[in-house]
Amino acid sequence: MTLIVLVSVTILFMGLSAQGQGGLKADFYSSTCPRAEAIVRSTVETHFNRDPTIAAGMLRLHFHDCFVQGCDGSVLITGASAERNALPNLGLRGFEVIDDAKTQLEALCPDVVSCADILALAARDAVDLSDGPSWSVPTGRRDGRISSSSEAANLPSPADPIATQTQKFATKGLDDHDLVTLVGGHTIGQTDCLFFRYRLYNFTATGNADPTINQAFLAQLQALCPQNGDGSKRVALDKDSQTKFDVSFFKNVQDGNGVLESDQRLWGDSATCTIVQNYAGNIRGLLGLRFDFEFPKAMIKMSSIEVKTGTQGEIRKICSKFN
Repeated sequence: MTLIVLVSVTILFMGLSAQGQGGLKADFYSSTCPRAEAIVRSTVETHFNRDPTIAAGMLRLHFHDCFVQGCDGSVLITGASAERNALPNLGLRGFEVIDDAKTQLEALCPDVVSCADILALAARDAVDLSDGPSWSVPTGRRDGRISSSSEAANLPSPADPIATQTQKFATKGLDDHDLVTLVGGHTIGQTDCLFFRYRLYNFTATGNADPTINQAFLAQLQALCPQNGDGSKRVALDKDSQTKFDVSFFKNVQDGNGVLESDQRLWGDSATCTIVQNYAGNIRGLLGLRFDFEFPKAMIKMSSIEVKTGTQGEIRKICSKFN
């Protein structure tokens, strides 16, 4: 039975990737830079072996890129008014991994592989290295020529209610199922106390904690994030397995152990709670495989948001600078 499921998953991924979306296609660099994907993979693996938490950084970097100006590498640009300096992006990490891969690719295949494609490939490899699923990434993105911090204001926020989250995702062509599935990427990674401490001490200005937080977990979070402590202290988004890509994140949300308010709200809304429940199931059973099956589909869909292809945009020589 398991073998049949895995074969079906593989066939579906091949079909999704072959047709691509938004003008993208599988093996875009097969003739122009055959080693492109292998170089990105080896680069991510090198950095991952030094610090496994970089995997979550790569996934988040790609997500934040796609939600502003589409998946065009605009988040990589440096400059006072650039996208990466917007408040929602100040905690992004992993830029050095992209720069490392780009340097190698420029030496081998100058002016061929886009920074936007490197981001998409690196996100896939980061998930795979964290014991998550792998998939064939449709490529052919080109890099954008606009990067503005003001446009990052519409990124999803940790304090967004479900209605706002679904609206922001719908604007990008993503539905409620995509929302819950992609938020499942929080199974790896951390966040700063700054982004959720208000839930622990003065939720909605009541002077009390958010009542949806499990009481035992509340005590743990308060110990990790004292009321007047360091707001930059990092806390795991999945308390059980922060470096392993699995479904324990959904079980935590179901049990009131979600760290971010936006994550916990997925369980309290009729439009999203059933999806959370389906994924939560038996962590080692077929429901776990279902998340492995759905996450790549959602990633391929997200990675195709407003992509630039053909003669649009450019292929940057340095990912942090326009040509």
